[in-house]
Parts: sequence; C-alpha cells; structure tokens
Amino acid sequence: MWGTPGGIEKYPDGRQRIRFATVRAVDTPRYVQALVEYWDRCLRERWVHPLVALAAFNLDFLCIHPFRDGNGRVSRLLLLLGCYQLGYEVGRYISLERLIEENKERYYETLEASSQGWHEAKHDPWPLINFLLYVLKLAYGEFERRVGQTASPRGAKTEMVEVAVESMTGTFSITDLERACPGVSRDMVRRVLRQLKRRGEVEALGRGPVALWQKKGSTLKKE
Repeated sequence: MWGTPGGIEKYPDGRQRIRFATVRAVDTPRYVQALVEYWDRCLRERWVHPLVALAAFNLDFLCIHPFRDGNGRVSRLLLLLGCYQLGYEVGRYISLERLIEENKERYYETLEASSQGWHEAKHDPWPLINFLLYVLKLAYGEFERRVGQTASPRGAKTEMVEVAVESMTGTFSITDLERACPGVSRDMVRRVLRQLKRRGEVEALGRGPVALWQKKGSTLKKE
C-alpha cells in the first residue's frame, strides 16, 4: 500500500488533486538506501550518461518523498550537488532553482507524467529527465551570455548586476550576486546595491558582509 499523498495541487476554489502517492514511512529508509546504492553503481558501471542518471535519481527521490515537507527544495539541492559532483558547475553562477521556478508549470507536468506507475516500475522517466536537461541547457546559455557581457562597454557590469538582482527570488547575498556575475568585483556589486537601495528597489535585512538583501515587496516562497 502506498504512503501519504505527495505533490498535492491546490485550486483557488479549495479543491485538491493528488499528483502522486509516496512510499510508506516504514519503507522509506530501505528505498533511500537502495536509491543511493543504485546511484553509486550507475556511476561506476556507466549504465547511462551521468546527467541522465542524475535526473532519474531526482525523480526517484521525489517519488520516495522521504520528508514530511521540503522535498522539492531538497531535490533541487541534490540536483545542484550532483551537478557539482559530475563536473557541471554552472549552478555556481546561474540559479537552477530560479530557472525551475520560472518553468514550474512544465516542471510539475513532467513530474506528474514521469511518476505515474512508479510504484509498479512501469513509469516513463523521460519527461522529467528531458525537462531537467533543458534547465541545464538554459543555465549554460545564460552563463554564456553573461560572460560575454564582461567584455562589454562601460556600464554593462552595472546592468549585469541589476539583471542578476531582478532574477533573484526571496533573499540573496552579495556572494550570490558575485556568483551570478562572473568578472564583476565585490566593490561593484556593493555600489550597484547602494544605487538600487537609494532608488527604493531593494532593502538590506542586516548589516555587514554577510547581510541578506531582498527586492522591495518580495516574499520568501515556500514549497
């Protein structure tokens, strides 16, 4: 028997729709252990391309749904760490979380399609796999454009920081902006933030180099 519902979609009129059911809590440790073991074997024996394996790992993690809340955020963190492990480090400069958020309708559609039949091992993982590969392609395309801007005329770096700020969701730090703007110094990032603050577009939530910032009127998004 399946566990608690996961991926619940809520409608404005109060109705709910269950996208998929999760593994029972009592079975979760066994499933998670098997997932990690298969991931390790897949990388060692090269069953498929590592990025395909990483996307499939992400799908399995979401279907297991090991936590009561926050599984989506953890899955995206695992996606980022998996990319680092495989040598794909674009996530250091371009937010994969943001790109998924910007395409969240397609994300949930592909997750639902790929999770159907998962408990009977009759599912089709390719919709979600293709979507996550598409996200990585978007990230590398955006990174290439930003790197090209570092050699642009004076003022381009200011614009780059402003674009990076606009792309941020929730709170962000100066370090986040540095990663999003390769070739832009920390002093430049601070200068642009001060300008945006004077214009009333951002606000600081603390003091010092580790202070967090957010766009005026923005709220943290929870999943």
